[in-house]
Amino acid sequence: MTPSSAIASSTALTSLSAATKYPLFSFLLSKQFTNSNCTFFVLFLKSQLVINEIDDSAATPLQAVKLLALYLSNPHDKESTISSLKEWLADPAIGNNAILRLIAGIVFMHEEDYNEALKHTNAGGTMELHALNVQIFIKMHRSDYAERQLRVMQQIDEDHTLTQLANAWLNLAMGGSKIQEAYLIFQDFSEKYTMTGLILNGKAVCCMHMGNFDEAETLLLEALNKDAKDPETLANLVVCSLHLGKSSSRYLSQLKLTHPEHILVKRASSAEDSFERALQSVA
Repeated sequence: MTPSSAIASSTALTSLSAATKYPLFSFLLSKQFTNSNCTFFVLFLKSQLVINEIDDSAATPLQAVKLLALYLSNPHDKESTISSLKEWLADPAIGNNAILRLIAGIVFMHEEDYNEALKHTNAGGTMELHALNVQIFIKMHRSDYAERQLRVMQQIDEDHTLTQLANAWLNLAMGGSKIQEAYLIFQDFSEKYTMTGLILNGKAVCCMHMGNFDEAETLLLEALNKDAKDPETLANLVVCSLHLGKSSSRYLSQLKLTHPEHILVKRASSAEDSFERALQSVA
């Protein structure tokens, strides 16, 4: 096993989830096409279209979405984008805008600055913010707090798509018998809605947790056909291939090429560096 294979395998249970990567993907399922229309384009790797279409005269929610597009499309200049975001959040006139707070939560969660993310999302106010809070608490390994947020969502609307999706995320995080419950939620989505990468990856992640790697691979290859550059599909295929005893180099190479900042790429690179240092020490 190569060092990159080893690190990918060791992080299987923490890297298996497109369903927990970008909560706003759930808008595609629930079809809540309000001011957040452009967010779809951002999260489906069409950031440049959003940047071109939203000018400086646009309302605050759209400007916030454009800022997210800039952040995702140009990671080398993210400090400037984050600085602008902080300025907007400090402005009393717009700082409490729900979409702006949602975008702030996504950006700071992506930066793994969970305390800063919660500073802007924890007050809730919308189902999207509550769902993002579930995401953040799961990433902080605080399933107890995530469960509290889920209960809030269930009290507001138990049948809401975001509530069901957040429930699936939490079930995945808790593991054990909860994995089957998560799978049934994604299965229900696949029967209600057009099959998307989110649903396919969600079902595949459940299958991998249950040891059904052949089924997971079939689902992931279908997702790959829909979007050959989706980072979570590629990452999940790396892990799935390793468990099937197949080469994962194609998927890892594509992930490195298209998403060099992805956590799996960083961990693989770190493992390779450590492996090389170990070889040199005994040479």
